[in-house]
Amino acid sequence: MVDKLSPQEIADQAKSIYQAGDYPAAVQAFDEAASAFAIAGDAPMSAEMKNNQSVALLRNKQAQSALEASQGTDAVFAEIGDSRRQGMALANQASALEALKRFKEAIDFFTRAGEILEKTGEIDLRLEVMQLLSALYLRRFKFLDAIIALQSGLAAVKNPTPKQRFMKMLLFFRL
Repeated sequence: MVDKLSPQEIADQAKSIYQAGDYPAAVQAFDEAASAFAIAGDAPMSAEMKNNQSVALLRNKQAQSALEASQGTDAVFAEIGDSRRQGMALANQASALEALKRFKEAIDFFTRAGEILEKTGEIDLRLEVMQLLSALYLRRFKFLDAIIALQSGLAAVKNPTPKQRFMKMLLFFRL
Protein backbone atom coordinates (compact mmCIF):
# COMPACT_ATOMS: atom_id res chain seq x y z
CA MET A 1 0.00 0.00 0.00
CA VAL A 2 1.39 3.41 -1.01
CA ASP A 3 1.27 6.08 1.65
CA LYS A 4 -0.24 9.41 0.74
CA LEU A 5 2.29 12.24 0.62
CA SER A 6 2.12 14.95 3.27
CA PRO A 7 1.55 18.56 2.17
CA GLN A 8 5.20 19.32 2.98
CA GLU A 9 6.43 16.41 0.85
CA ILE A 10 4.28 17.64 -2.06
CA ALA A 11 5.72 21.14 -1.55
CA ASP A 12 9.28 19.78 -1.51
CA GLN A 13 8.63 17.91 -4.77
CA ALA A 14 7.17 21.08 -6.31
CA LYS A 15 10.28 23.05 -5.34
CA SER A 16 12.53 20.39 -6.88
CA ILE A 17 10.52 20.43 -10.09
CA TYR A 18 10.74 24.24 -10.19
CA GLN A 19 14.50 24.19 -9.57
CA ALA A 20 14.85 21.71 -12.44
CA GLY A 21 13.25 24.32 -14.70
CA ASP A 22 10.09 22.37 -15.56
CA TYR A 23 7.76 25.32 -15.00
CA PRO A 24 4.53 23.78 -16.36
CA ALA A 25 4.95 20.79 -14.04
CA ALA A 26 5.93 23.10 -11.17
CA VAL A 27 2.74 25.10 -11.67
CA GLN A 28 0.70 21.95 -11.26
CA ALA A 29 2.76 20.69 -8.33
CA PHE A 30 2.51 23.98 -6.42
CA ASP A 31 -1.25 23.96 -7.02
CA GLU A 32 -1.43 20.46 -5.53
CA ALA A 33 0.68 21.58 -2.56
CA ALA A 34 -1.55 24.62 -2.00
CA SER A 35 -4.63 22.39 -2.03
CA ALA A 36 -3.03 19.89 0.35
CA PHE A 37 -2.12 22.62 2.84
CA ALA A 38 -5.62 24.12 2.54
CA ILE A 39 -7.20 20.74 3.26
CA ALA A 40 -4.87 20.38 6.26
CA GLY A 41 -6.07 23.77 7.51
CA ASP A 42 -2.75 25.56 7.01
CA ALA A 43 -3.83 28.73 5.19
CA PRO A 44 -0.43 30.48 5.40
CA MET A 45 1.40 27.55 3.78
CA SER A 46 -1.34 27.26 1.18
CA ALA A 47 -0.86 30.97 0.39
CA GLU A 48 2.91 30.47 0.18
CA MET A 49 2.42 27.66 -2.34
CA LYS A 50 0.10 29.92 -4.35
CA ASN A 51 2.88 32.52 -4.40
CA ASN A 52 5.37 29.91 -5.56
CA GLN A 53 2.89 28.86 -8.22
CA SER A 54 2.64 32.51 -9.28
CA VAL A 55 6.41 32.70 -9.77
CA ALA A 56 6.38 29.48 -11.83
CA LEU A 57 3.50 30.85 -13.93
CA LEU A 58 5.46 34.05 -14.59
CA ARG A 59 8.47 31.99 -15.63
CA ASN A 60 6.12 30.10 -17.95
CA LYS A 61 4.93 33.40 -19.50
CA GLN A 62 1.42 33.19 -18.00
CA ALA A 63 1.14 36.61 -16.34
CA GLN A 64 -2.64 36.70 -15.91
CA SER A 65 -2.67 33.29 -14.26
CA ALA A 66 0.27 34.37 -12.09
CA LEU A 67 -1.69 37.37 -10.88
CA GLU A 68 -4.76 35.25 -10.18
CA ALA A 69 -2.70 32.68 -8.25
CA SER A 70 -1.16 35.28 -5.95
CA GLN A 71 -4.17 37.54 -5.41
CA GLY A 72 -5.26 37.68 -1.82
CA THR A 73 -2.23 35.90 -0.45
CA ASP A 74 -0.90 39.15 1.02
CA ALA A 75 -4.08 39.41 3.11
CA VAL A 76 -3.51 35.91 4.51
CA PHE A 77 -0.04 36.91 5.66
CA ALA A 78 -1.23 40.29 7.00
CA GLU A 79 -3.87 38.51 9.06
CA ILE A 80 -1.25 36.42 10.87
CA GLY A 81 1.24 39.29 11.15
CA ASP A 82 3.81 37.79 8.77
CA SER A 83 4.99 41.02 7.17
CA ARG A 84 7.94 39.39 5.40
CA ARG A 85 5.72 37.04 3.39
CA GLN A 86 3.12 39.78 2.96
CA GLY A 87 5.74 41.98 1.31
CA MET A 88 6.89 39.13 -0.90
CA ALA A 89 3.30 38.38 -1.92
CA LEU A 90 2.77 42.02 -2.90
CA ALA A 91 6.00 41.96 -4.91
CA ASN A 92 4.85 38.80 -6.72
CA GLN A 93 1.58 40.50 -7.60
CA ALA A 94 3.51 43.57 -8.75
CA SER A 95 5.67 41.45 -11.05
CA ALA A 96 2.57 39.89 -12.59
CA LEU A 97 0.98 43.32 -13.03
CA GLU A 98 4.16 44.58 -14.67
CA ALA A 99 4.15 41.63 -17.08
CA LEU A 100 0.54 42.51 -17.91
CA LYS A 101 1.68 46.08 -18.65
CA ARG A 102 -0.48 47.42 -15.82
CA PHE A 103 2.35 49.70 -14.78
CA LYS A 104 0.57 52.08 -12.38
CA GLU A 105 -0.77 49.18 -10.36
CA ALA A 106 2.64 47.47 -10.44
CA ILE A 107 4.28 50.62 -9.09
CA ASP A 108 1.71 50.79 -6.29
CA PHE A 109 2.24 47.14 -5.34
CA PHE A 110 6.07 47.38 -5.45
CA THR A 111 5.87 50.53 -3.31
CA ARG A 112 3.62 48.85 -0.72
CA ALA A 113 5.90 45.81 -0.69
CA GLY A 114 8.93 48.03 -0.10
CA GLU A 115 7.22 49.87 2.75
CA ILE A 116 6.22 46.65 4.48
CA LEU A 117 9.65 45.08 4.07
CA GLU A 118 11.29 48.24 5.40
CA LYS A 119 9.20 48.04 8.59
CA THR A 120 10.21 44.41 9.10
CA GLY A 121 13.91 45.12 8.64
CA GLU A 122 14.17 42.81 5.61
CA ILE A 123 16.94 44.90 4.05
CA ASP A 124 17.97 42.49 1.28
CA LEU A 125 14.43 41.68 0.18
CA ARG A 126 13.53 45.36 0.25
CA LEU A 127 16.56 46.17 -1.88
CA GLU A 128 15.42 43.59 -4.46
CA VAL A 129 11.93 45.11 -4.53
CA MET A 130 13.30 48.64 -4.82
CA GLN A 131 15.59 47.55 -7.68
CA LEU A 132 12.58 46.08 -9.49
CA LEU A 133 10.65 49.30 -8.87
CA SER A 134 13.59 51.37 -10.09
CA ALA A 135 13.85 49.29 -13.27
CA LEU A 136 10.14 49.75 -13.87
CA TYR A 137 10.49 53.50 -13.44
CA LEU A 138 13.40 53.51 -15.89
CA ARG A 139 11.33 51.69 -18.52
CA ARG A 140 8.63 54.35 -18.00
CA PHE A 141 11.25 57.13 -18.47
CA LYS A 142 10.77 58.35 -14.90
CA PHE A 143 14.44 58.80 -14.18
CA LEU A 144 14.18 60.79 -10.95
CA ASP A 145 11.74 58.27 -9.49
CA ALA A 146 14.09 55.46 -10.52
CA ILE A 147 17.01 57.10 -8.72
CA ILE A 148 14.94 57.78 -5.60
CA ALA A 149 13.71 54.17 -5.47
CA LEU A 150 17.22 52.78 -5.86
CA GLN A 151 18.64 55.22 -3.29
CA SER A 152 15.91 54.22 -0.88
CA GLY A 153 16.73 50.55 -1.31
CA LEU A 154 20.47 51.02 -0.92
CA ALA A 155 20.30 53.43 2.02
CA ALA A 156 19.67 50.73 4.61
CA VAL A 157 22.24 48.23 3.33
CA LYS A 158 24.80 47.92 6.13
CA ASN A 159 27.48 45.78 4.46
CA PRO A 160 27.24 46.60 0.75
CA THR A 161 28.90 44.49 -1.91
CA PRO A 162 31.46 46.24 -4.14
CA LYS A 163 28.75 46.74 -6.77
CA GLN A 164 26.39 48.20 -4.17
CA ARG A 165 29.12 50.49 -2.82
CA PHE A 166 29.72 51.78 -6.35
CA MET A 167 25.99 52.36 -6.93
CA LYS A 168 25.74 54.15 -3.58
CA MET A 169 28.68 56.35 -4.49
CA LEU A 170 27.06 57.31 -7.80
CA LEU A 171 23.55 57.77 -6.46
CA PHE A 172 24.45 59.70 -3.33
CA PHE A 173 27.00 61.96 -5.07
CA ARG A 174 26.26 65.62 -4.36
CA LEU A 175 27.04 68.23 -7.00
